[in-house]
Amino acid sequence: MISLLARLPLLALLRREFSGYSLASFQRDVLAGLTVGAVALPLALAFGVASGADAPAGLVTAILAGLIIGGLGGAAFQISGPTGAMSAVLIVLAGRYGLEGVWVATLLAGAMMVLLGLFRLGRYIAFIPSPVIAGFTSGIALIIAIGQLDHVLGVTTPRAENALEKLLHYVTHPVVPDWHALTLAALVMATMLVLPRFTKAIPGSLVGIVLATLVSVGLGWQVAIIGDIPRTILLDHRLSWSGIPWEHLSDLLAPAVSIAALGAIESLLCGSVGAAMSGKPFDSNQELIGQGIGNLLIPFFGGVPATAAIARTSVAIKSGAVTRVTSVVHALLLLLSALVLAPLIRSVPLAALGGVLLVTAWRMNEWESIHFFVNARLRHALVGFAITMLATAALDLTQAILIGIAISAVIYLRQSAVNTTVTSAPVNPQQLQTQGTPITATCPSIHVYYLTGPVFFGSVTTVLEAFETASDYHSIIISMRGVPLIDAMGAQALHQIVEEHHARGGEVFFTALQPAVLDMFRRTGLFERVGADHIYWSSANAIVELHERRLVAGCPRCDDHGDGCAVLRMARERLTREAPAAEQQPAQAPA
Repeated sequence: MISLLARLPLLALLRREFSGYSLASFQRDVLAGLTVGAVALPLALAFGVASGADAPAGLVTAILAGLIIGGLGGAAFQISGPTGAMSAVLIVLAGRYGLEGVWVATLLAGAMMVLLGLFRLGRYIAFIPSPVIAGFTSGIALIIAIGQLDHVLGVTTPRAENALEKLLHYVTHPVVPDWHALTLAALVMATMLVLPRFTKAIPGSLVGIVLATLVSVGLGWQVAIIGDIPRTILLDHRLSWSGIPWEHLSDLLAPAVSIAALGAIESLLCGSVGAAMSGKPFDSNQELIGQGIGNLLIPFFGGVPATAAIARTSVAIKSGAVTRVTSVVHALLLLLSALVLAPLIRSVPLAALGGVLLVTAWRMNEWESIHFFVNARLRHALVGFAITMLATAALDLTQAILIGIAISAVIYLRQSAVNTTVTSAPVNPQQLQTQGTPITATCPSIHVYYLTGPVFFGSVTTVLEAFETASDYHSIIISMRGVPLIDAMGAQALHQIVEEHHARGGEVFFTALQPAVLDMFRRTGLFERVGADHIYWSSANAIVELHERRLVAGCPRCDDHGDGCAVLRMARERLTREAPAAEQQPAQAPA
C-alpha cells in the first residue's frame, strides 16, 4: 500500500520538490510568500468586486486557493486565486444566474477539471493558437475595463448583457462623473505606473490603495467603499448542500463549461510560463486535479472560482520561491489581513479598486504578440485575434474560444490547401547520371509528378486537376516525399487517379511514402490496389527499373503507336551489335 501511494503523481512531485529542503529554503519561501501576499491583497479585493460578488468573496477565494490549490497543484511555483480573466466571465454569469448559479456552476466546473486531470487530458487543453489566446486575453481586458467604469466614474448604470452593450450605453446615455471617484482612481493608476520606475520592492497597487484610502477618509469624501469585511473565511452568504438545485443542474452546464475551460486554459498556460521561468517541472494533469478540487470546495465558503494567476506566479518566482510553501505563506498572510486589518480594509474606496483593475486590464494584453502580428503583417493572425477579442467581449468565453479556434482552423486549412502543389516533369537523364545511374536516354512515355503538402479534402481538387495530363503517358511516377499526411478524401482521390490510369492501360508508381501516408495506403486498400512492386523508396529507383524493363521487353506505348523512342532504338542497336558477336564466338566445351 505504501509503495502504491509513493507512485501517486502528487507524492512523487512532493518528494522531488522537497528533496534537500533546508532552513534557508524555508526562509526564501517565507519571504517570497510575504511578497506575493502583499501583491495579492489588493487584487483579491478588486477581483472579488469585479466578479459580481464582493471584496470578502475575493479575499476568501485567494486564501483557500493558496492553501488548497497551492498544496495539491502540479507545480512548486504556482499561485492561484481570483483573476481578472475569471472575473470578466463571472460578471456576465452573475448577471444571468445570480451568485447561487455561479457557485453551482463552479462546483460543476471543478468536477470537470478533476476528470480532465484524471483522464490525463491536460496537454490537449493548451492546443490553442496564439492569436486566439491573445484575442481572448484582450477581450477579457476590455470586459474588465468596461466593467469598472461605474466605480471609476462614481456612477451607477443599468446592468448590461455584455461588455459591448455596457459601453454602448455610456455613448447613448452620457453620464456626469463624480470628480472625487475620478481623482481617487487616477491617484491609484498614477502610483501603479510611476512607483515601479523607482522601486519594485513595494507593490504599486497596494501603495496606491493606501494613499487613495487616506485621501478619501482624511478629506471626508462621500464615495462608495468596500464595507464590512467578515473576520472569517466562512462567509454568511455561501453555497449549501441543500441549496443545490439538483433538478436544474442541466441549465448550468454551459456556464460550468465556460468556467472549467477558462480555469484549465489559464492554469496550464500559467504553468507553462512558470516552468520556463523557473526551470522547475510542471505536471499539467495534477494541476487540473488541484484546480478542480479547489473549485469544488470554494463555493461552500462563499468564494468565487479560482485559477492560477500569471502575475502572482511570476512575482513568486522572481522573489526566490523554492516550493509550494510560498503559496501557503501568501494565503496565511491574506488570512491575517482579514482578521486584523478588516476595520481598515472596509474604508477602501471602490474607485481605488477600479483604478487597480484598469491598469491590470491594460497590462493583461499580450502586447508582444500583438506587435509581432502587426510588424510581421500576419493578416490571418490579426483576423483571428480581432474576431476572438470581439467575440469575447460580446459573447461568453466558451463561444469566443470556439469561434476563434474555428476561424484559425479555416485559415490554416486554406493555407494548407494553397500550399499543396503538384508539379510534373519528364525524366531528366543528366540529373539521373549525377545519382550514379547508367541511363543516357529516357523514354517519353514515363513521366514524374511531384506532390508537396498535405493531400486532404481542401486540396483534392488541385491534385485531381493536375493529373488531367496523365493520359499522355503510359507510366506515371508519383513522388510523395513532400506529403506529410493524407486524409480519407485524399486517399479516395489517389484511388481515382490510379483507377482511371489503369483503365487507360497505363501503370502508376508511388515513391517516397512517409510512414503516416504508407499507413493510410494500407488502411484504405490503396497499397494492395497499386501493388508492392509499384511502390519505391525513391523516384530514381523506379525510373531505372522502368527503363530496364523497356530494354528487355520494349516500350508498350511506343509499340502501340509505332513511332519508336530513344530507349527502343538503343535496345535494337545493342541487339544488332551483340548478335554477330554471339554468332562468331566459338562454343565452349562442356565441363
